[in-house]
Parts: sequence; structure tokens; C-alpha cells
Amino acid sequence: MTTPQPTNMWLNRPQASSPATLRLFCFPYAGGGASLYRSWAEPLASVAEIWSVQLAGRENRLREPLYRSLPALIEALIDGLRDELTPPFAFFGHSLGALIAFELARALRREGRELPLQLFVSGHLAPQVPQRHPPIHALPYAQFVQELRRYRGTPEAVLANRELLELLVPVLRADFALFETYVYQPAEPLDCPISAFGGLSDVEVSQEDLAAWRRQTTGLFTFTLLPGNHFFIQSAQAQLLSALGLDLSRHVGAARTTAA
Repeated sequence: MTTPQPTNMWLNRPQASSPATLRLFCFPYAGGGASLYRSWAEPLASVAEIWSVQLAGRENRLREPLYRSLPALIEALIDGLRDELTPPFAFFGHSLGALIAFELARALRREGRELPLQLFVSGHLAPQVPQRHPPIHALPYAQFVQELRRYRGTPEAVLANRELLELLVPVLRADFALFETYVYQPAEPLDCPISAFGGLSDVEVSQEDLAAWRRQTTGLFTFTLLPGNHFFIQSAQAQLLSALGLDLSRHVGAARTTAA
């Protein structure tokens, strides 16, 4: 099935056609845009359409005001994606994107709407686990850039280019504020299954941090460690997509059995 390219400013769907009816909404990490998931469309085409979420202030939304409050962003996403979140769909988010995907799922439940078939969370500690590092989003420029080097998610070529940094730093400050000012509100676990992914060499998110996501679902929970640091979704992309494809294919198979 070929789905028309969405005109919704919150979404970007790669042009690769897919026979799948299941939509996988993908949420970016701090500083990232929808283009992060462009390469996922073809490998997952048989099981899902990749609908990449585009946050304000980057790529084709460069001139729009940035969000610095997660509740405000979730409210905007609920409104902006209202017509697109039609079953069957699933959520994937890496780092900040995992937290956004989780809180969006909880917002859908509060509205009495359909939950994602599965929530895939990657490279982020469970929401009830307190942050261990002091906030950096308000640090002076030089200190903030130094902390970015510690995260190892920004290429050194970018960090060494003042002009590029001046464009990127405001986005990163706003995105870091989203999770550094986040206050977890206890609630009942979600009814959808959760799969958590982490990097074997990730010093930011431990195995215990990932395992703690178990408390956020009444359904099946799995967590998988892949080679790489916090940005293993790049270095171990093939392994990650293989795991996602396997999980998504189960939902596709179940839907076909039900239809039959």
C-alpha cells in the first residue's frame, strides 16, 4: 500500500513505498530531526511505514519557536498528531525521544484513545528513575559545549565549527531542558508492551535503568543490549532494525490472523 506523503508539519514520511498498514512513529533524540530515521524506511518496509516526528526549531521547521517544557510539547503533539494516530501504530524514541513517546502514550490514555501496539524506548532511563547528572541546559556557552563532548553525540567537526554551533546550541539547550526539567508523575502502568534498548558501552544509561521500564507496563516487557555507546542506534542500526522488525512482524501477523 502506498500512503500519500503527509502535509502535517509534525511529520515526515520517507518516500519509499511500503505494503504495511502499521505506522511506526519515531521520535528524535536531543538536537535531532526527522531525517534521523530516513534510512529506516526501506529495511522496515514489509512491516511498518516510518512516520518521523519533526519537532519545532529544526530542519524544515527551523524558524519556529522551540519547546522547553515537556508538558507543553506533549499537548502540542496530541493536537498536531490527532488525525494521524489511527490504529494500528507503534512508537519508537531514542533518548529524549523515548521520554516523549512514553508521555505521549500516557496522554493518549488520559483522552481515552487507542494506545500504540508497542512502545519501543531506546537509550533512556525509566521515567521514574531520578536523573543522576546535574542539569546542563543553562550552563554558560563554553561549559555547555564541553558537556556536549562528554555525551559524544555531536560530531567533533560540528563542535569545532562556531557557525554551526551557534545554530545547534539553542536547539540542544531547549531539548535538554525538556528532560532536565521533567517531573515524573506516578500513574498506572500502560497496557501496551514495552521493549527497551540500550548500548553495551553506554555510560549514561545502565542495564538497571533500562530494566526499570518494566514497571511502566502491565504487558510484555523486554530489554536488549546492543554494541555501542549512547548512540548505538547509529553504530548498531542493523541489529536494532532487525529486532524492531521482528517485534513489528508479530503485530502484523496477529492483525492478519484476526482479519481472517
